[in-house]
Amino acid sequence: MDKAVIYQIFTRLCCNSGQNVPGGDILTNGSGKLNSYTPVVLDNIKSMGVTHIWFTGLIAHASCTDYSKYGIPVSAPETVKGRAGSPYAIRDYYDIDPDLAESVPDRLKEFQALVDRVHAAGMKFIMDFVPNHVARQYHSIMKPRGVRDLGQGDDVNMHFSAANNFYYMPGQQLGGQVDWGGYKEFPARATGNDQFTATPSYSDWYETVKLNYGVDYTGGGQHCFTPIPSTWKKMLRILLYWAAKGVDAFRCDMAEMVPVDFWHWAVPQVRKEHRGIEFIAEIYNPGSYGSYIEYGGFDYIYDKVGLYDTLRAIVESRESATAITRCWQQTGQNGPHMLHFMENHDEQRLASRFFGGNAIKGRPAMIVSALMDCCPVMVYAGQEVGETGMDQEGFSGLDGRTTIFDYWAPDTLTRLYDNGKWDDTLLTQDERELRSFYSTLLRICNQEKSISAGKFFDLMYVNPVSAGFNPHRQYAFLRSDGNEAVLVVTNFTDQPLDTAVNIPQHAFEYMGLKENEHVTLQELLSGHTFRSCILPDSPVRLRVPAQSGVVLKWKI
Repeated sequence: MDKAVIYQIFTRLCCNSGQNVPGGDILTNGSGKLNSYTPVVLDNIKSMGVTHIWFTGLIAHASCTDYSKYGIPVSAPETVKGRAGSPYAIRDYYDIDPDLAESVPDRLKEFQALVDRVHAAGMKFIMDFVPNHVARQYHSIMKPRGVRDLGQGDDVNMHFSAANNFYYMPGQQLGGQVDWGGYKEFPARATGNDQFTATPSYSDWYETVKLNYGVDYTGGGQHCFTPIPSTWKKMLRILLYWAAKGVDAFRCDMAEMVPVDFWHWAVPQVRKEHRGIEFIAEIYNPGSYGSYIEYGGFDYIYDKVGLYDTLRAIVESRESATAITRCWQQTGQNGPHMLHFMENHDEQRLASRFFGGNAIKGRPAMIVSALMDCCPVMVYAGQEVGETGMDQEGFSGLDGRTTIFDYWAPDTLTRLYDNGKWDDTLLTQDERELRSFYSTLLRICNQEKSISAGKFFDLMYVNPVSAGFNPHRQYAFLRSDGNEAVLVVTNFTDQPLDTAVNIPQHAFEYMGLKENEHVTLQELLSGHTFRSCILPDSPVRLRVPAQSGVVLKWKI
């Protein structure tokens, strides 16, 4: 079984060659298009070792761009964050965002063609499923015949009813800190981030409305799941609609804000019709992981609170590398179901001054993230060329993140796209070297069975502080599939280290290693080979590059 290597693309930003005027509209700043992801682009992405592409922001969402001549309703600007809008303020679950289409009337055909091209390139297609909230002015113009719209038939005089799709504040008009201008909402509905009030603040997800899955939050959290709530049936139909178009996996936004009982009910029904389809949950409460995996049926869970936060603290010198061991121990049996990453659209870029300040500092963290388990690893487009996220795009300010609200063309991604070549021609030497590192690392994930399917052994307990090893700034572990073994040693310091790593007798027994006084080790990141001895409690001596690592393979 392959190890999933996911490449996240924020579709509107990638393959865009427009101007960068803060707060600019689509005519000025442009937008990436579905058709821009040609076989050449997709093949070059796959060549990095990518197995899955997650196209973020595909489903039609609230925007300030006027497509009314195509019969698409115009969103009130007061309900939109930025000019392009949040891709998580869904205005029509059955439609593709027109910003992404070269021919707006043919946007669903262009989407289907992209799915087919991704499959032809030998990769799987991931898209977002946003189950918790919708845009303030949600209205589906593309829903199949016989489908009732969300909110259609709701009793707006009831704060809660399991038959309703929304939560209402009877007798109250939408207000609060937000200047709603000409937009009126009466009665007000609950806001997406569980604000059951008519007065959301500017820091809330005020552009969204919370969906009702049969949980009466203000009534003590009572569950009303019998009969099956209306929202459950409507959301299942949406999942089946996109799965029928060839989507291979859903990344489920804020999955924990939806009761796990819904997933337990819906996921098996989707899999019954579409065998092998995968579900990825964005969840931030480790206490819920087991429930959403075992009962909810999710394949993978965001490993943000665990490994991401731990590695970030180490990169920023706020934590010892020994914390990785604690993180691994706490993850326990959920380990194979974690999704590792060092960047995504919600997090600050590694190269931003709010994080590492230099993309090189992220290399040892990525080595750990990619190689320590059989679970998936994800890279966010631009990460591999050191995108800094240090633009002030408009609604998004200077925060180290790449905007999700504005029309924009990040410089590194524009040069990487290179008018459809997706190559190194316009990159700097440093960017080329970083991209080469990522490509080599990600290809290791599936070229080496020890990494994609082998056992894991943490070596930190037999490598305390010594003249030859610094466990606070180094991390070492073994992987083995019984035929070959891989020793990984990382270095989080800005200086190359001459180090010595002990392998205990227990590791030989557990990993099926054989004692060998004259073994050839191949360093997979550089391609270099050298001879060494592999014996219990006899240090393997090696030099580890600054802010990087070594990945040593040998035959058992």
